[in-house]
Amino acid sequence: MGETGKLRSVEKTKLMIMVSLMAVIITICSWISIPMVVPFTLQTFAIFFALVFLGGAYGTLSIVIYILLGVIGVPVFSGFRSGIAVISGPTGGYIVGFIFSGLLFLLLTKVFGEKKTVIIISMVLGLIICYLIGTLWFMFVYAGTENAKGFGAVLSICVIPFIIPDICKMALAFILARIVKKAVK
Repeated sequence: MGETGKLRSVEKTKLMIMVSLMAVIITICSWISIPMVVPFTLQTFAIFFALVFLGGAYGTLSIVIYILLGVIGVPVFSGFRSGIAVISGPTGGYIVGFIFSGLLFLLLTKVFGEKKTVIIISMVLGLIICYLIGTLWFMFVYAGTENAKGFGAVLSICVIPFIIPDICKMALAFILARIVKKAVK
């Protein structure tokens, strides 16, 4: 194997390590709960950190790995939970929504480049799509039960309390990921 082959192999290994590390960071941030009126985790921070740091394709891959680990029983979700029951439960749509956030981030940065404004808009739209998928999923899970709620009620429970913390987490993820990305290169 020539020098070029070794370099490619080293780069691929480094990339696999970074994707795996991001899945671990997402897991750790999912376990960290900030006590507020409505407690929240740092999961959203880690999702957007992975996307900005690794880019859309590999960031999304780290999100998928994180979710698959949870589905097969590794306790990666908030509260050290795992399993298909978490994904099929009322808040599972928000977890699945992270994949679509990543795919939207990938699409927008591929089409429009990785300029600061594109990345920020991609993050905001990614959060909105995650909220939308999660809210519709929540409504679907409770449809036909005595706990069924309308779209507005679900937004007031599952989205509105998290908007400001999520914006703060996205801003922090954007800043830190860009700093770390420069330091790692």
